[in-house]
Amino acid sequence: MTKRILIFFILIHHFTNLFGQVKVSGVVLDTDKNPVSFANVIFKGSTVGTVSDENGKFYLQSDTFYPELEVSFLGFKNKTVSLKRTNFNMKIILEEDAGSLKEVTLYTGRIKNKDNPAIAILKKIWKKKRTNGLKKFNFYEYDKYEKLEFDLNSIDDKLKKNKIFKGMEFVFDQVDTSSITGKAYLPIFINESLYKIYGKNTIPKKVNEKLLANKNSGFSDNQGLIAFIKQLYVDYDIYDNYIKFFDKSFTSPLSRLGPSTYNYALADSAFIDNKWCFNIIFYPRRQNELTFKGDFWVNDTTYAVKEIEMAASKSMNINWVKDIYIEQEFDVVNDSIFLLKRDHFMSDFSINKKEKTKGIYGKRTTLYDNHIFDIKRSDEYYKPDVMQDPEIYSRDDQFWSQNRKEALNKDEKGIYKMLDTLQTVRKFKELTNISEILTTGYMNLTRGFDWGPIYNTIGYNDIEGLRLGFGGRTYFKRSDPWRLQGFLAYGFKDAKFKYGVEAKWLLSKKYRWIYSLGNRRDIEQLGVSLTTSNDILNRSFATTSIFTRGDNEKLTNVNITNTKFSIEPFKNFEIRLGTTFKTLKSANPEIFKMDYYDQNGHIQSEVKQTDFTLALQYTPKRVPWGLGVDQGVSNEGKFPTFYLSYTRGYKGILESDFDYHKLQFYYEQPLQFGLIGRSKIFFEIGKTFNTVPLALLNVVPGNQTYFTARRVFDLLDYYEFVTDQYASLHLEHNFNGRIFSKIPYLKKLNLREIIGIRGVIGSISEENMAINASSVPYVAPDKLYWEYHVGIGNIFKLIRIDLSYRGSYRDVPNVTKFAIKGGFGFYF
Repeated sequence: MTKRILIFFILIHHFTNLFGQVKVSGVVLDTDKNPVSFANVIFKGSTVGTVSDENGKFYLQSDTFYPELEVSFLGFKNKTVSLKRTNFNMKIILEEDAGSLKEVTLYTGRIKNKDNPAIAILKKIWKKKRTNGLKKFNFYEYDKYEKLEFDLNSIDDKLKKNKIFKGMEFVFDQVDTSSITGKAYLPIFINESLYKIYGKNTIPKKVNEKLLANKNSGFSDNQGLIAFIKQLYVDYDIYDNYIKFFDKSFTSPLSRLGPSTYNYALADSAFIDNKWCFNIIFYPRRQNELTFKGDFWVNDTTYAVKEIEMAASKSMNINWVKDIYIEQEFDVVNDSIFLLKRDHFMSDFSINKKEKTKGIYGKRTTLYDNHIFDIKRSDEYYKPDVMQDPEIYSRDDQFWSQNRKEALNKDEKGIYKMLDTLQTVRKFKELTNISEILTTGYMNLTRGFDWGPIYNTIGYNDIEGLRLGFGGRTYFKRSDPWRLQGFLAYGFKDAKFKYGVEAKWLLSKKYRWIYSLGNRRDIEQLGVSLTTSNDILNRSFATTSIFTRGDNEKLTNVNITNTKFSIEPFKNFEIRLGTTFKTLKSANPEIFKMDYYDQNGHIQSEVKQTDFTLALQYTPKRVPWGLGVDQGVSNEGKFPTFYLSYTRGYKGILESDFDYHKLQFYYEQPLQFGLIGRSKIFFEIGKTFNTVPLALLNVVPGNQTYFTARRVFDLLDYYEFVTDQYASLHLEHNFNGRIFSKIPYLKKLNLREIIGIRGVIGSISEENMAINASSVPYVAPDKLYWEYHVGIGNIFKLIRIDLSYRGSYRDVPNVTKFAIKGGFGFYF
């Protein structure tokens, strides 16, 4: 009898869920059959609703059945429509309301800000916003649960029959329908994280996210994939003027710039959690801008937002992203404090923005709980962890069932089971191996050994001719505490072998003590970097470039041995202490000489040098991943870098030739400027003390390839300028299509405008000029050398073309005054 009663209640629960749901999709039109954009669509008698898109289309779903749908928009009569359980492809016609038009004047969809009650409420939000939430307390802590999910969307019969899924048809048992878009989707990845947050608002302000647990489906060792996904969904604050993600700055609907960017309308008022709230609808005034459409509920006394839903404009200039949807809920602590309780972010990644194009949903759901305020902890609580416990990534199912802030639904539970099964399918392993090769450049040949980087297999330069190479590394797992890697290459023109080998060990995870030792005999282009680099296995891009202007014969034979210790005493601050012994001489002495006069006046063509180097590097806001000797960075190019190095050359040690000192510093900073785009700044300064030959001086980096590159001067040849003290500055700004979006026809191409300027000034001492016996005449840019460029990016979403112009030293014979450079890159 007990079993029958249990089964009975299970059946009741099942059918209640089944028949309690309501789904509706359609389009809102006016009487002339024109789409009504940004109409308010809501289940009558509820706060569950959405806003139609630019084409008047909408989709809405609820687990609770509502018999009626209400559609409204300023200037039109409200319309109520009866609903069934499922209601697809509905056409809802709105009639103009003459009375409404007298109260609110519309100009082609625009709403006047003057005497608009929504604007009055918005101004009160601005006044109160800095006293809402966590900012009211000196100290705070809370629990955070984060769930990331990727889903293959627009699933149809044609996709299911695709050959790529042969042998994996069982995955389609997990297909479901999105409650936001109404599209069928297949979950393919899920990642869960638990954090304990400690923060303080007293000076200096600090926040520490302490990771307690992490779990993901089928990719437990691929922390790089996890880190990449996480950095796509950074934290944001709707009260800020700009909401930043995908390297773009969207104007927030709560921004002080909002009235010039959005139309606002006071649409409704109701009780939410016993708090009287106003409902305000917003939508963009113009197309092709980084804006949203949606609505929010705001409390009538504290003017803190209770709920907000918004979707990015379809016309946004972002690559590979079709849709963005944001939903946030705030909790009421007391009459004056609202805290973020739930944050849901969904994006639809796709090759293009056509409605039927298949893509991938990326979802992030974050829940916040157990807030504690004004309890001061010791300073250690607010400092990031220098090392992580490996157990974080291997918590058992019991731990997760006890600590999850939100239970997994049946689809999410199915992902873990499905991907565990997929790991045994050969076809799936092949697909994951291909993706790993493309992203890392390495191919696993056998357990513990990877071949790569595969992109260095073939090369070419004027000295070696065709160059073929084979490289590899030891690789047992992502968190290997040691690694051995190297390469062997052969040049068919010079008929010589080259090699490089390096070993490194993680001696202690605390403070990341690392020791490395390596040796390389190779050919190198030294004229492409001011900052001295003693990396064993990294070769400059110009050494093997096939497409170059002019010759590329000024290459150097290098034999370099380096031993190095590094330590990270606190997060993102690294100290490196190393010793280098190197032998440098021309790889083509008949054309390119690196000779110098020694102290006896004899010409020498080879430099033997022993150096000791101390380097400090600080990268605040960098997000590293990996627990082994090698770490990756998930937010590359989004944090500032400060670098300082001191090199001491000793004469006589291991037959070393020169006594000298070298001091170098550089600062690199990416900056975002809201609607007008983003900039990159790179400043470098250095000086070499005492007398040294060409091989040890500071050569201003040129670029004789047809491609753009960082930290170089596009119109300089290699060794065109040689210095022993210098200062250089590189500035570049990308307008992200801000200008082109105003120009008819061009705005549809989503092109992006780029401008930049570079400059360097330096000198060379008479003592260094006196010992020069090389084929390079020493010329220093004692008067500022500068060049500038204008470019168009985002051509076919991948290509960039720059036009570069020389601004000074134009009268020098045979110099390059103008060049066209190209580039490729994957950018949002």
